[in-house]
Amino acid sequence: MKKLILVCLSGLLIFSALGQKSYEDLYSEEPQEDFPEIEYVPFEGGEEIEYKIYYSFLTVGKGRLKVHKNQYKINNRAAFKIDVRAKTTGMVDWVAKIDDHWGGYIDATSLVPHKAYRNIKEGGYRKNEIVNYDHNSQMLEVKSMGKYDEDFGEPMYYQFPPQIRDLISGFAYFRSVDFTKLMPNDTIKVPAFFEDTFYNLEIVYLGDETLELPIGKVRAHKVTPVMPKTKIFDGEDSVLGWFSADKNKIPLKINAELYVGSGGIEITSFRNIKYPINFDMSN
Repeated sequence: MKKLILVCLSGLLIFSALGQKSYEDLYSEEPQEDFPEIEYVPFEGGEEIEYKIYYSFLTVGKGRLKVHKNQYKINNRAAFKIDVRAKTTGMVDWVAKIDDHWGGYIDATSLVPHKAYRNIKEGGYRKNEIVNYDHNSQMLEVKSMGKYDEDFGEPMYYQFPPQIRDLISGFAYFRSVDFTKLMPNDTIKVPAFFEDTFYNLEIVYLGDETLELPIGKVRAHKVTPVMPKTKIFDGEDSVLGWFSADKNKIPLKINAELYVGSGGIEITSFRNIKYPINFDMSN
């Protein structure tokens, strides 16, 4: 049961941690500018989105994505601070209490990461992690601390490729993709880093459809990540995501078909969205 709940909670970030390729493959591309400007940033300070986390027909938790109102300065660059929180609620909290917190500072114009952090509380498991990105040397530093550690251990260092993303910045970047230039079955590729591994995330665009949600009927872009072989997910297109078909491209819903049931997240409320949401007003 605990593993299934963890899969549901991971829905908030699952698109940024799947689709592994080799470390060398990430360096096969020509170097790019350190901070290329994104054509338009799809969010602004103050944005907050709340979700329910479900398994089968049960609500097992809640999540929240928050873009802090004020910008920060880090690595001499303007940066957004973004936090994501996911936790179990109700009776499930007694069975497998989970309270996970991810966050990071991402560049305000290129949406690459400057700093990321994780505070993981899952049953008796604890982990604190801080990742610092140096875009001049293209080196990142990872510091972590476990449940019984009094301080962070010796840091690990990795060289990273241009335009690297992590959990938070990967989601932010994905929201900036121009879907009007894509056809169904086109693939979006994003180099990413998570824990001690480099990935090349591949996401397939499946077309648009209308979703019935607690916030109303919304036109959505439908996508699926190219999945590695796993004993958890049930077949091709076992993970599906829907993002609003407008300039916000806010995450609306993520559903994972598992070998036992299904789980995921669904939007329940929002505020301070930058652009109008593409609600479907037809009957």
